[in-house]
Amino acid sequence: MNTEAPRVGIVGLGYVGLPLAVTFAQAGVPVLGLEAIRSKVDDVNSGQSYIEDVPNDTLKPLVDDGLLKATTSWDALRSVDTIIICLPTPLNEHREPDLSAVLGAADSLAQRLRAGHLVVLESTTYPGTTRDELAPRLERSGLKAGKDFHVAFSPERVDPGREDWTTRTTPKVVGGLTPECTERAAAVYGQACDTVVRVGSPEVAEMTKLLENIFRGVNIALVNEMAVLCDRMDIDVWEVIDAASTKPFGFMPFRPGPGLGGHCIPIDPFYLTWKAREYDFHTEFIELAGKINSNMPAFCVAKVARALNSRRQAVNGSRVLVMGVAYKKNVNDMRESPALTIIDMLRADGAQVSYHDAFVPQLVRKGLASIELTPETLAAHDAVVIVTDHDGTDWDMVRTHAPVVVDLRNAVPAAPNVWKL
Repeated sequence: MNTEAPRVGIVGLGYVGLPLAVTFAQAGVPVLGLEAIRSKVDDVNSGQSYIEDVPNDTLKPLVDDGLLKATTSWDALRSVDTIIICLPTPLNEHREPDLSAVLGAADSLAQRLRAGHLVVLESTTYPGTTRDELAPRLERSGLKAGKDFHVAFSPERVDPGREDWTTRTTPKVVGGLTPECTERAAAVYGQACDTVVRVGSPEVAEMTKLLENIFRGVNIALVNEMAVLCDRMDIDVWEVIDAASTKPFGFMPFRPGPGLGGHCIPIDPFYLTWKAREYDFHTEFIELAGKINSNMPAFCVAKVARALNSRRQAVNGSRVLVMGVAYKKNVNDMRESPALTIIDMLRADGAQVSYHDAFVPQLVRKGLASIELTPETLAAHDAVVIVTDHDGTDWDMVRTHAPVVVDLRNAVPAAPNVWKL
């Protein structure tokens, strides 16, 4: 049992915070996690994980050894040396940044801040947040940022479900208010991360995160637009991508799909476009990419209608089975999942929608539960729509027994009853 006082405190034990806490604990650094939801605190302290990327057999030994514990008490953070904020930064109803969780945390920390503390923000945000929003609120403590305590930004780079790159092995970008802040943060992360990349300011680190995800969003929009054009020209876009991928330089393959999901890629561009207006600058290229990606669910539903029409059936009254509702394969993460929009659109057109997803047993807000995947259930539906291609699914059974398959992920081989994106 480790009796050393926690040295790192993590505010928010969600998709980012809990894996980060585990990474520090695995490196032998005692961690205290602050979480507002009591049930999550109880789960962590009993060694039970609610995050897929953190197995119970990884979490429990760390808890049993005293390297990781959770609390709902802000006062408990007084004793740690470093406080890392991993809270959600969604968009509000006007598609503008909502920093209320982060700023509320800063206000709470200001009441407990002491000289020598390091505070790091990991939550995705627009450039200038750490310097202009976080630091001034922390200075309400009476201490001076960069002098009495250290402040830095280090963007999270979690990719749920990925095993080849983890929190430990993915290079960690760090930018502090001062060179000393940067070095202090780099030293902390260096205990648990294989590579630390120092940059000159929090603004550089903040923009780095946005560029990474906007890069993906823009390129996905490009290939989605190509998919729509190839559909009209009766060209197999998947074969085109495979052929282009044989070029050993100057090309990077991206895959089309039903739309963007997850917390980062659909959200991050809005942070930059919102901030850019302050500088009388319009990010037209980025906004166009967002428009193309947001139109993909409608295109996919139209394709379902065409597939049904080929069988002299209408969407209205048809039984449609949606395969996969998580935003990406092999995770249970539903944030911004295009499957939810597709379900709503199909229902609005009169379809009777069911779904199957081994990772998501229920869609409570839709009043749906995942059905069993059998030859009989497949045959009982008029169309099957592959939205998320989880591994382990018997795709041959799907293709064989479904009357018509609309494959939005290139999961099944071409066949007379298969309609590709």
